[in-house]
This record gives sequence, structure tokens and C-alpha cells, in this order.
Amino acid sequence: MDKNIQIATIGGGCFWCTEAVFQEIKGVEKVVSGYAGGTVPGKPTYREICSGLTGHAEVIQVTFNPTIISYEDILVIFMTTHDPTTLNRQGADKGTQYRSVIFYHDAHQQKIAQEVVKQIQPYYQDAIVTEISELPVFYDAEKEHQNYYRQHTEQGYCSFVITPKLAKLRKLHADKLK
Repeated sequence: MDKNIQIATIGGGCFWCTEAVFQEIKGVEKVVSGYAGGTVPGKPTYREICSGLTGHAEVIQVTFNPTIISYEDILVIFMTTHDPTTLNRQGADKGTQYRSVIFYHDAHQQKIAQEVVKQIQPYYQDAIVTEISELPVFYDAEKEHQNYYRQHTEQGYCSFVITPKLAKLRKLHADKLK
């Protein structure tokens, strides 16, 4: 892999939402929706994940160029475009599969994640409950879950949940957008 390319793995509720946010960021080369953090062996399916019984979280892997956007900036955007203070929930989506999580790839990412959470905490009234864990196996989600928002902009969930999230992104992080 190119030394100027890095990967971040994060989950902030439904992966459709998180994917849509990071597709808008300068320096992001690819976003893949998937699953990580579960306890059952083998590649899980979306249906299994939605049951909440596998322990996996809906996550995205963000491939980015750190000469354009830093890992720290990726995490700040992540922490400010979802609610990191709700345990196993984002809006109407409830269950461990929707937990707020940063899966780090190495000790350097772990340190940055811990520091970003510490720096962001004063901006929230409630305690941040974002899990920070070493990345276990990452599984790509099924094809129909990739690039979901861009293919289904008019769908109800997209219109009422993702579109407002993107408006918030534009307001908070306009300088980081493509």
C-alpha cells in the first residue's frame, strides 16, 4: 500500500450515514461499509448484524491521504457528525450494532483516538461513550449497502436522517469538503 495512504475504521450508527459523510471529505479516496467487532466466526450478513446477536458494529473503512487530511481530522469530523454520548444508539437505530466505535489499526491511531475523545468531551454535556478498540477482522458489507445514500437519495431514511446530517457536516466542516 502507498505509504501516503492510511485507513481509519469507525462506526457511528448506521453505516449508510457515516459513509455519506466521509464521501464528502477532501483527501478521502475510498469509503467501504462493513462490519467489525463481533464474536461469531465467519462473515456475517446484514440480516444477522441487524439481529444484534453477532456483536458486530456497522462500521466504515475510510481510505485517506494523510497529506491532505489527518487521522485526527477524520476523528474530529466523525465525533461531531454523530452523537458519541448515546450508548448503542443513534437516533431511532438501537442496538450494539449501532454503537459509537473507533477501531484503531496501530498504537499511534489508538493514542490519537484517545486524545481526540478527551479534547471533544467538553463540547458535550453527557459523557462520551465511544468505544476505542483494536481493529478485529473487518468484513465488507454486501454490495447493496455500498454507496447507499448516493444511490437512494430520495428514499425516506436518506431524506430524513442522512440529508440533515450532511447539512450539519457542511456547516461544521466546510473547509474539509471536496
